[in-house]
Amino acid sequence: MIYTHNIDPILLSIGFIDLYWYGAMYAVSFLLLDYFMKKEIALGNCDFTIAIIDKILLISILSLLIGGRLGYVVFYNLDYYYHNPIKTFYIWEGGMSFHGALLGILFGILFISKKNTINFFKLSDFIVVFVPIGLFLGRIGNFINSELYGMPTKSDWGIVFTKIDLIPRHPSMLYEALLEGLILFIILKTIYNNKPVTGKLSALFLIFYSFFRFLVEFVRVPDIQIGYLYENWLTMGMVLSIPMFIIGLVIYYLSIQGKIER
Repeated sequence: MIYTHNIDPILLSIGFIDLYWYGAMYAVSFLLLDYFMKKEIALGNCDFTIAIIDKILLISILSLLIGGRLGYVVFYNLDYYYHNPIKTFYIWEGGMSFHGALLGILFGILFISKKNTINFFKLSDFIVVFVPIGLFLGRIGNFINSELYGMPTKSDWGIVFTKIDLIPRHPSMLYEALLEGLILFIILKTIYNNKPVTGKLSALFLIFYSFFRFLVEFVRVPDIQIGYLYENWLTMGMVLSIPMFIIGLVIYYLSIQGKIER
């Protein structure tokens, strides 16, 4: 059954101020991350303090916004922002990159680990378990905004995004919500509960996310300003996911060999 998408991206209007679903998803994501991380402390499943969790969330928010924005500027639209540098700060106009956000958060984790003398991978292993929650809600926000839509399809689950055209398309953002969000969370949380060696969870996050993202890119329409990088299939999302996958394999090997400090 073909679904016609006509959801208003504005959640609430207060006077001349519009509150968007996408922004609400970000807010809910961090509230849930805060809740689940502190719940692990209450259950005695981790050695971190509430103060460290608060630092993690604060630094992560800043790192995500800065890294995500700069990643989009550099990876997806450098020419435009080179000629319009002030537009880099116009985040309300849209334009965020997951891979850029990931780099930003990695620097944030490194800062926290050095500042508080905590093993980097011990910290990242804990954080990546809950990141898929944010990824899930973020992709739902993309769906509401009719962003990151897929190619035309004749499948029964095609969706007509009326803001784009009247052609049924793959809901690629929902594929990502399922794979990079729900399924990845289940995988990581299950392994986390079994107390894996240090670095393994970080490695598996990189491996599975990049693999899932690579797959979805085959049906996701690339950003119009960059298009395909090769023939009619290679996208920037694929290119950025390849080193992520390789680094994940290296970290996984080092972790199972016991070569990562515990």
